[in-house]
Amino acid sequence: MTAAARTPTGLPAWIYVPAIVGGVFVVLPLVSIVLSVDWQRFPELVTSEASVQALLLSLRTALTSTVLCIVFGVPMAAVLARSTARVMPVLRSLILLPLVLPPVVGGIALLYTFGRRGLIGEHLEAFGIRIAFSTTAVVLAQTFVALPFLVMSLEGALRTAGRRYEAVAATLGARPTTVFRRVTLPLVLPGLVSGAILAFARALGEFGATLTFAGSLQGVTRTLPLEIYLQRETDPDAAVALSLLLVVVAVLIVVAARGRRTGGEL
Repeated sequence: MTAAARTPTGLPAWIYVPAIVGGVFVVLPLVSIVLSVDWQRFPELVTSEASVQALLLSLRTALTSTVLCIVFGVPMAAVLARSTARVMPVLRSLILLPLVLPPVVGGIALLYTFGRRGLIGEHLEAFGIRIAFSTTAVVLAQTFVALPFLVMSLEGALRTAGRRYEAVAATLGARPTTVFRRVTLPLVLPGLVSGAILAFARALGEFGATLTFAGSLQGVTRTLPLEIYLQRETDPDAAVALSLLLVVVAVLIVVAARGRRTGGEL
């Protein structure tokens, strides 16, 4: 037996009890879903027209919102991680606010911003542009709640990477844009990928803000979480089957994110 194998973990024995209880608390409801599925009707339930439309809409809007999160989140994370302005802590708090804000409140905020009588929507209405209760509204709602996940993940990666290599590149004559593109982004790529995966997962599961700001129009704004909620009242078996489908997708996303993080550490 090696010395590493004989080294104790340092954890008290009692700490495993609440750890196990917590693990059971998380896993048991998922097992309950698996046991409650009507497996004979499962293919029929998850391939109905409404279910397929909701799934495809969820995937399409979640991918679009993830792209928006990358486009806006990368610069935001870079500014938060590198800027020394005194206002940064306040801006960071505001940017991360959707993490703790009830999704319904976020939906109302978006509605009063982009709705027909909203702060911006009123002016867009004059040009015939309507955002609320459209597929665009779904994308905006998902982006609003998912953006902080990417910003938080990437900001942490930027702070961990430090500025040493960027400083070396700058002293060799590289312009700031070149440094950011050729040095900074490659260094934090694992963090960016993990943040994008988490943002996609959050967007895919968004419910409250989407329902409030976009409504539930089949084929237009009814995403898979909304379809599950509606099916719960009319066809519980379909709701359980679709819930399992969403759980499987979420598990695959978590495994992918964990694999990227482990790969980055190696």
